[in-house]
Amino acid sequence: MDQSTASSEERQDVVPPFDVFSKQCPSRGLLEHATGRWGSLTLGALYAGSLRFNALRRRVDGVSEKMLSQTLHALERDGLVHREAQLVNPPRVDYELTPLGREVAERLLGLIHFVEGRMDEVLAARERYDAAREV
Repeated sequence: MDQSTASSEERQDVVPPFDVFSKQCPSRGLLEHATGRWGSLTLGALYAGSLRFNALRRRVDGVSEKMLSQTLHALERDGLVHREAQLVNPPRVDYELTPLGREVAERLLGLIHFVEGRMDEVLAARERYDAAREV
């Protein structure tokens, strides 16, 4: 058997257990939580280290208290964020990334830095697009 045939057959034998393109796949929920606007920003903000709720809310400018709370609950449920409540007065709750959350955040930060570095091109493309639609 030649090399190309073996590679083709090997690829057919390896079937991923999850398929994000299938509507029933549970990986879709994780993808949505991690890559949605507030999820990706929250994961990115926590990459530098643990934060309390209000500090995290200030870092993720524009997120409402309700949305941040919902986002944190979803990310905690998915195993990306760890919530630690300390029984002190006043109560203190810290949020930090789990090892899985750090890995996801690293990948998201790569995309975030790429986007930030290419914004001049994006803004120029938007201007061209808008100018062409004004005619």
